[in-house]
Amino acid sequence: MQRWHGLADALLELERELRALDMWSMQPPSIAALSSREPFCVDTLSFELWLQWVFIPRMVQIIESDGVVPPGCHIQPMGEEAFAPLGRRGHGLLVIIGRIDQQAARLAG
Repeated sequence: MQRWHGLADALLELERELRALDMWSMQPPSIAALSSREPFCVDTLSFELWLQWVFIPRMVQIIESDGVVPPGCHIQPMGEEAFAPLGRRGHGLLVIIGRIDQQAARLAG
């Protein structure tokens, strides 16, 4: 399980940063919103909601089951677009997302 430490730490940092930026929702999205077939649920969720309610739980599930990380995670470009309006405030968030991409690529091997 040690191979997962870097990714698990980055996911925890992502949650902390989303909370610090007041982008963490206490209200879950509807089942319909979560059922989108579009990448990142772009038609039904903001990127931060997708991270919170789809991406983080899925990655935690993979870690806990010692599963397989899908190749080509590459969420940083979407993060750069979605969080551009934050300017400098979003820098830390993008650094963390970049770290997640790096860890996922390493694990997908």
